[in-house]
Amino acid sequence: MPKARLIYNPTSGHKPVTTSVVDILAVLEEAGFEASSFQTTEEKDSAKSEAIRVAKAGFDLIVSAGGDGTLDQIINGIAPLETRPKVAIVPAGTANDFARALHIPRNNFKAAAEVILKGQTQKLDIGHAYSKTHSQYFVNNAGGGHVTEVTYAPTWQQKSVFGYSAYLMHGVKLLAGLQPRKVRLTYDNGVFEGETVLFLLGLTNSIGGFEKILPVPEFSDGYFGLLIVKPTKIRRLLRLIKLAVDDCKHLADNDVIFVKTKTLQAELLDDNQHGNDVNIDGEKGTTFPLLFENLTQHIEFYVNF
Repeated sequence: MPKARLIYNPTSGHKPVTTSVVDILAVLEEAGFEASSFQTTEEKDSAKSEAIRVAKAGFDLIVSAGGDGTLDQIINGIAPLETRPKVAIVPAGTANDFARALHIPRNNFKAAAEVILKGQTQKLDIGHAYSKTHSQYFVNNAGGGHVTEVTYAPTWQQKSVFGYSAYLMHGVKLLAGLQPRKVRLTYDNGVFEGETVLFLLGLTNSIGGFEKILPVPEFSDGYFGLLIVKPTKIRRLLRLIKLAVDDCKHLADNDVIFVKTKTLQAELLDDNQHGNDVNIDGEKGTTFPLLFENLTQHIEFYVNF
């Protein structure tokens, strides 16, 4: 009998997933798995350590029940391994970007688990970001520039109290203080060197809960979508946001560059130390310079397309 391990974070989101652990395990058993569970702890990278352990023990499936951070730990645990279990998602966080992109139900833990019963899986691309001192895998997006701070600026307490609106509140605050950064972005077929307020490298179309910033309809083609936004006035930036909401029309604007690429080398060319961090899957990643590469169809996920 195939084995599945539920790794769940009891503190994610508004509604604790702990109340649905029994239901999720029952769904896994209905799907034909020998099911067991693990509750994450305050110990650093406890979800990552457990994911590595069960992968090496030969488990066939890991179910991530938590927010994007829990999923990030699991992916970073299994991505370097030669043999990797399948992954399913029960979203219990605030933004749940990756689950949103895969059309996994986000307001019902049992319904999310029942996606497994459909048996629909797909090998999806993941990203690998690394420098001389850092290596990190990601499933959704990476980016640089002050706008990306919106995804990790809210504290967990604010996320718990205000939910998704916490991101919006910080987004409005950051718009007032945007400062351009001078970067060199080297991608497959070109180089951008100059000032930018934002660059985003995406594997899916959902970023901080916004679904129309990056048009990335393919999840298994080996390419990132790269979006570069040049410095502009606040009024024009607000217009770009409106165009983005209106079916990705911002991509035709002269202040925006969009290309598809398999790799990206990102270098910071100014001396301003504020905002040096690169945001990876909604969390502070590491500092410039970084090399990103697309690992094509690297992990098999349960999807709901």
